[in-house]
Amino acid sequence: MISIVPFTVDKIDDVITFERRLRRQEPDTYLWDAGEDYRKALQDSFHDPRFVNSVSLLAYRSGKVIGRIDASIISSRSDASCDAAYLDWICVLKSERHSNVAQKMLEELKKTLKHKKVDVLIALMASNEEAQNFYRSIKNASIQDGAIWINTN
Repeated sequence: MISIVPFTVDKIDDVITFERRLRRQEPDTYLWDAGEDYRKALQDSFHDPRFVNSVSLLAYRSGKVIGRIDASIISSRSDASCDAAYLDWICVLKSERHSNVAQKMLEELKKTLKHKKVDVLIALMASNEEAQNFYRSIKNASIQDGAIWINTN
């Protein structure tokens, strides 16, 4: 059975274990180190006001994290609202894919965001075929062209 729960500070060890499993399964895909600096950054994020609009959920099976989804609620004074969110990351262990884990995490994220009065979730699509197939399978979603990445340097 899969359970979807909020990522809270007490689950950092579980997340680090997940991240390390992820890198073993796909060493050419996930390149940042899931070591002590990452652990400290995660711990600090729970006390950093810049993360107040973050929503992170974990998928567990048999007591182990098998997936993670992260989003951020977008606040803008242009329309004085916080009714949109950005899907930053959705990831499932390769060994757990194609068993509806990503879909379950996305559904739980949508419920959480709806409760927070968010109407739309915006995502940039990863370019790999597996991710493309997942995004195309999402109900009540439309694929829009035209993303741009602008460096602030």
